[in-house]
Amino acid sequence: MNTLYHYPLSPYSRKVRLCLAEKKIEVGLVEERYWEQSPEFLRRNPAAKVPVLKMNGRIMSESTAICEYLEDVQPTPPLMPRDAEGRYEMRRLIGWFDDKFYHEVTSKLTGERVYRKVMGRGYPDSANVKAGARAIKFHLDYMAHLLENRRWLAGNDMTLADFAGAAHLSCLDYTSDVDWNRHEVVKDWYAKIKSRPAFRSLLADEVPGFQPAAHYADLDF
Repeated sequence: MNTLYHYPLSPYSRKVRLCLAEKKIEVGLVEERYWEQSPEFLRRNPAAKVPVLKMNGRIMSESTAICEYLEDVQPTPPLMPRDAEGRYEMRRLIGWFDDKFYHEVTSKLTGERVYRKVMGRGYPDSANVKAGARAIKFHLDYMAHLLENRRWLAGNDMTLADFAGAAHLSCLDYTSDVDWNRHEVVKDWYAKIKSRPAFRSLLADEVPGFQPAAHYADLDF
């Protein structure tokens, strides 16, 4: 049995879960409190990060590397463009979400509202929350700019870039931190992703002590 060590509101874990589900690769989920850095988990990934995938006798870390590995071993359905330009744009946007978006938005909203309490690190820092609430507006505007000229974020086909973006936004949507009325084109894009069978397990996630927003699992918002 393939095993994915993950945390429910980790966008990096969610990106890999979406890829696995889209490719219909069966995997057992093991929730990992990675910040506790248990010796057993550190043996799997000394970097103490999730996700970690155990598959085909290998233990793999780093979410984007895992997704590209899955594309190589199971290329159908394709989640990466065939051409160099398309692959560049996909990778650029994955980097955008997993680096810039994470540090400016996800870490300041989900990180402060949920992770601080879960990790026992006190109360949310209101300055960080306000900074994240400001920054997400810029990012939603940028996504709208992309989607006004493309069917999907990186082009006319759905790619791992869409899964990266949806993974972060789904974490924020759990705590109702996304203004879906800001751009109809972004809302429509997320609705397309959210309605895919691959998304179902994410919509069933619950973190003890935190109820998801009322619309979180509603495919029609």
